[in-house]
Amino acid sequence: MVRRCGSALRLRRVGSGKRLTFGKAEEATLSRWMAENARVCWIEHAEPGALESELISQLDLPLNLDQNRHNAFHDHLKKLRAQARQQARALPISA
Repeated sequence: MVRRCGSALRLRRVGSGKRLTFGKAEEATLSRWMAENARVCWIEHAEPGALESELISQLDLPLNLDQNRHNAFHDHLKKLRAQARQQARALPISA
């Protein structure tokens, strides 16, 4: 269970049970939080993978696990995500 965005968001299994996602209400809550708090920008670059690695190494991106082991939040977030997946797999498949 994720406790951000002002309320608890519970990851659930959907469809065949292999896919994990939030329910419609939780997705709406997460979308509202992202609209208020997340920022996105982009640039064209000849080697986007190299640029991504460079940026991840220089910026504080706590929600990005890939290439981000140096972030102090990495191990904690990895455990939280594993717990959320484990809890979701223990619940019945959601419609």
